[in-house]
Amino acid sequence: MPAWLDISIFALAQVMMLVGLFGLLIPVFPGLLIMWIAALGYGFAMGFDILGIVIMVLITLLAIIASLIDNIFMGAGARKMGASWGTIVLAIIAGVVGTLVFPPFGGFIAAPIAVLLLEYYHKRDFKLAWQALIGLVTGLGLSFAARFAAGVIIMMLWWFWVWQG
Repeated sequence: MPAWLDISIFALAQVMMLVGLFGLLIPVFPGLLIMWIAALGYGFAMGFDILGIVIMVLITLLAIIASLIDNIFMGAGARKMGASWGTIVLAIIAGVVGTLVFPPFGGFIAAPIAVLLLEYYHKRDFKLAWQALIGLVTGLGLSFAARFAAGVIIMMLWWFWVWQG
């Protein structure tokens, strides 16, 4: 394969990795999926050796685990502070709709407002509603940290694959 093609494939995969990584700043953006697709595309373009297969399996497992942890942290934070499951589901929906209507940060506003209003409506106690909101925000922070850390590890694994290959 000509050197210019190797460099082009690497550059395209690297750009996709960075788009995926920085896309993780937006809660509904599928950054881990984009990073996984970039690694898979790189593997198909450059060929899978044993190392590539092992790293692709690790990247796949990490992306799946991080996605599951992401969802668990978001709901668990609010639930721990007293939010009902109904409120959590509606807050997630509000977050998705908010992001689609007012991208990229509408979800950051809509989900917390939904938690605060719904919990206040259910409990008629602003202090309890505020606690649920704090739980959601804490869960979102932990969720972001887990997603971003997974994204950094995925990129490091991919770089190792590139430079060892």
